[in-house]
Amino acid sequence: MLADTPELSIVVPVFNEEGNVLPLLDEIEAALKDVVRYEIVFVDDGSTDDSPAELEAAAGKSDMVRVLRHDRRAGKSAALVTGFEAARAAWVQTLDGDRQNDPRDVARIWAAIQPIPETLGLVAGQRRRRNDGAVKWLSSRTANLIRRSMLNDATADSGCGFKLIRREAALRMPYFDGMHRSIPALVRRSGFEIRQEAIDDRPRMAGV
Repeated sequence: MLADTPELSIVVPVFNEEGNVLPLLDEIEAALKDVVRYEIVFVDDGSTDDSPAELEAAAGKSDMVRVLRHDRRAGKSAALVTGFEAARAAWVQTLDGDRQNDPRDVARIWAAIQPIPETLGLVAGQRRRRNDGAVKWLSSRTANLIRRSMLNDATADSGCGFKLIRREAALRMPYFDGMHRSIPALVRRSGFEIRQEAIDDRPRMAGV
C-alpha cells in the first residue's frame, strides 16, 4: 500500500531508460529513508526498450511506486504534467530518469527548506558541473542565457531537470511543448518566490 498522505511526490519522466530504473529506485529509497514521507511516480513516455518491464518490476518491488504510461511519446513536458496531476503530495520533486540527478540532493534540500515559507514556489537545481558532451553543454548554456534575458526568471540553470515545486504552482502552469524549460518563469508568473540550490550532476549511468 502507498504511504498515507505523502509529503513529497517524486516525479520521474522516463523514455528508453533501460538499466536506470531499478538503480534509481534503490537510490531514492536509500536517500529518503526516515527523511520524508514520499511516493514515486514514474511516467513512461512511450518507451520502446525494456523500460516498461523495469518499471513493472519497480512497482512490484516498492509500495511507494506508481507507474503511468503514455501510449506514444509526447515529450518531457507532457510527462511532467501527467506526473503533476497524479501527484498526491503538496510538493513535487522532479528527477531525470537517466540518474544524472543525485537523490541525496533531494534529502539535503528538503531538510534545508524546513519549515517551508508560504511564499516559496520552487527550488531550482543549479548544476555545479555538467557531465554532458561539449555540443550539449554549449547549446544548453546558450539557451539558458537567452531564456534568462527574455523571461527575466533570475535562474541560472532553467533547463536543469532537478526541481522541487509546490504542486499548486505546478498545476497553474499553462502547458506547451518545451514548457519544462520555462518552469521558473511560470512559477514567478504565479506570484511565488524561487530559490536556487547547487546540485551534483553525475555522468549517465546507462543508455544514451
